[in-house]
Amino acid sequence: MPLLTDTRPLKESPDFRRLWLGSTVSQLGQQMTAVTVSIQVYSLSHSTFAVGLVGLCSLVPLIVFGLYGGAMADAIDRRTLALVSSAGLWLLSMILVLQSQLQWGQVWILYAVVACQSACFAVNGPARSAIIPRLIRPELLPAANTLSQASFNLGFTVGPLLGVAVIAWHGFAAAYLIDVITFTAALYALFRLPPVPPTGLVRRAGLRSVLEGFTFLRAAPALLATFLADIFAMVFAQPRALFPAVAGAFFAGGVKTVGVLQAAPALGALLGVVFSGWVSRVRRQGVAIVVAITVYAAAVGLFGLSRTIWLGVALLALSGAADMVSSAYRNTVLQSAAPDAMRGRLQGVFIVVVAGGPRLGDFVAGTAASLTTPTIALLGGATVCIVGLLILLARNRPFREYDSQTRELS
Repeated sequence: MPLLTDTRPLKESPDFRRLWLGSTVSQLGQQMTAVTVSIQVYSLSHSTFAVGLVGLCSLVPLIVFGLYGGAMADAIDRRTLALVSSAGLWLLSMILVLQSQLQWGQVWILYAVVACQSACFAVNGPARSAIIPRLIRPELLPAANTLSQASFNLGFTVGPLLGVAVIAWHGFAAAYLIDVITFTAALYALFRLPPVPPTGLVRRAGLRSVLEGFTFLRAAPALLATFLADIFAMVFAQPRALFPAVAGAFFAGGVKTVGVLQAAPALGALLGVVFSGWVSRVRRQGVAIVVAITVYAAAVGLFGLSRTIWLGVALLALSGAADMVSSAYRNTVLQSAAPDAMRGRLQGVFIVVVAGGPRLGDFVAGTAASLTTPTIALLGGATVCIVGLLILLARNRPFREYDSQTRELS
């Protein structure tokens, strides 16, 4: 089996190729905005706690709209839903441009925009993810998910570096404006897709349909464990909110150092994607997820002890590569195990965990660091994550024995 990344989904499906290219370009602007918001909040408040609140402000709308958005993706055309929510994200990026250009200087405005962005993203994510299995052959799902990880991490690598460079060159407004421009690529890709109506038994989006998704998930302990494993990693071992503080405290750096730290995990993930041909050969994916997240957490904990920039970047890159492996497995398990009629709702739960976990993790890390030190926050969080993973693996036999080729979930 080839060692390098499998690119067959891009070659076989023009629709997937356009969707992937649009996402790749738009990720650059989105990640520029993410680092710019953190830096702007820190510049206004000089507080790691205030930076951590950015994550908390986005958490509640992400949970509410993620679950409901997943139900909507099982009830109406997924292309239409993705287009509408993407248009909302574009408009919110314009607001960020205005608040910076007009120098309003109010942290609460940034919090409000981030909360609204989170709501739109929570609807957009499940719809887009549920579209992918309709565009490619089932056996290409692992390769497609790996390519999606490459798209995300390319933006995460280049976006922060470009963001801090643009901030240094022409301020916050210019960085936000680039997000507006690049996001049009995602809108164009969605516009070119054919209609993607739901299949099977279609229920009206609402509380009942959301609960049906949880009922299905509860009956699949191996699938449920993939969500729990990611929660351990993102809530307890997420270092992102501490980057503005540790850039100076650990490495005597400034804004550019923040950008390097933000980009390091994604750079590691990109290197992991390049040599990801072996990923599809692993049969025990539950064990593989635990091993990958354990490596991730250990690297984050050791980062808390690093005091030279090259070592810190190397550890963060290792964490990114491990996280890429875990994410590829978790996405494949979800997309292959869930029937199409349920896929949107489970993607809604998935987006709450994947996107909400880091935001809650930002709050936890920022609060822990303000009460203790960044080193204690990083080491303690990594320890809690690893212990939780080992308990999960020991107590969940279906997860421990899960085989992706047989799709045995219980």
